[in-house]
Amino acid sequence: MSLSIIDTINTYAQAEEYIFGIPKFTRKNSMENTRCFLAHLQDSVQEIKTIHVAGTNGKGSVCAYLRSILQEAGFATGMFTSPHLVTMRERFLINGEMVSEEEFMWAFKQVAEKLANMPESLRKISYHPTFFEYLFFMAMVLFARHKVDYMILETGLGGRLDATNAIDSKEVCIITSIGYDHMEYLGETLPEIAAEKAGIMRPNVPVVYFDKEKEVTETLEKCAAKVGTKTEPVSFCAIKEINSENKTIDFSLQSNYYGYIRFRMSTIALYQVENVALAIKAVEQLKDREIISTRMLQEGIRKAHWEGRMEEIMPSVYLDGAHNTDGMKAFLHTVREDGCLGHRKLLFSMVKDKQYQAVIAMIGQAELFDEIGVVALQDARALPLQELEDNFRQYTELKIRKYDRLENAVQDITADRSDEDRVYIVGSLYLVGEVKALLRRHSHDKF
Repeated sequence: MSLSIIDTINTYAQAEEYIFGIPKFTRKNSMENTRCFLAHLQDSVQEIKTIHVAGTNGKGSVCAYLRSILQEAGFATGMFTSPHLVTMRERFLINGEMVSEEEFMWAFKQVAEKLANMPESLRKISYHPTFFEYLFFMAMVLFARHKVDYMILETGLGGRLDATNAIDSKEVCIITSIGYDHMEYLGETLPEIAAEKAGIMRPNVPVVYFDKEKEVTETLEKCAAKVGTKTEPVSFCAIKEINSENKTIDFSLQSNYYGYIRFRMSTIALYQVENVALAIKAVEQLKDREIISTRMLQEGIRKAHWEGRMEEIMPSVYLDGAHNTDGMKAFLHTVREDGCLGHRKLLFSMVKDKQYQAVIAMIGQAELFDEIGVVALQDARALPLQELEDNFRQYTELKIRKYDRLENAVQDITADRSDEDRVYIVGSLYLVGEVKALLRRHSHDKF
């Protein structure tokens, strides 16, 4: 696609279509070229304090908790995450607010103008940002424009070769839970995957991670020693007195800097306790920690919200993007502890390039649900309904309800539920996005 085409793009829809089309005409760029274009784009980006987050599960949640704490402390924040669920604009949050279509267009044009006037070294190789790079560069100019104090960057895939890793000046690096996902790119073992995630480390920049898998811990410690930085592991021993009731979770955390703190989260997702602990440990590493009080930490955690992570979208109806085995393990742990006195219903779907067979086996063997439905996704990678049903039949004797249309599936599975019932819609993030889009279209209707 020619750069001259960008000159004809004048609406948000056109810009979004162009970015979606980038994979058709570009290739993966070297980190050297990504850094070169970033320097060409905006020198002032290096002046923004950066928190960099990599991992398999929990990245977005940790970012959300950090953003909420920093804002509670009065800092201006920019947050760049992926993927989006409904609109690309979700990837860019300024002080917790999604950017407008007008600001999206401004950033799109800023990157386009720099592409039209590239350094000779990039022009020689016909450089063009990849899909993810273009969005990352847009985030950089947006954060610079708004003069944020902190930018929180979530890696898209991996860490070492991720576009966000073009940023070298960082305040703290965070490695969230490591699991089996994207193995075709990152490696087939946990140590191999952990080593790729550890590529975000920098000399003398503290690294926060959760110490729970021996082989992952050993890999991260070796990588940190090689880079020349210190680690700040979080242990389960630091978490005490977890209590879940009334759709909230209370727990205590032993912090090195802040001491013993009691937190309340507005969620039923038990796996978020680990993510909160990582966020608090990361705050401890910041130079600004002296002006971030215990109350600010508590309020930031209480107010934090992250869509699609055990999100209550209707009374007693929860949406969760558990799309790999580790995510499903965490999801099922929460379901076991949900205190449900009625029936549990599940609506599920996944894409075929994920570990769907293992995930379905976990659901069936857990025997937690009284009804199971599967629905077709509107994506080229969607698993066929029959294949979803056949896989479930290997692990459960329950009747599997099949739905061609999401709207019918949501209406059916949420109908006639009592106050004591629980409905879970879980699986691919594509499913989460389609449900969110459906709810927005029917915002004035009742399912």
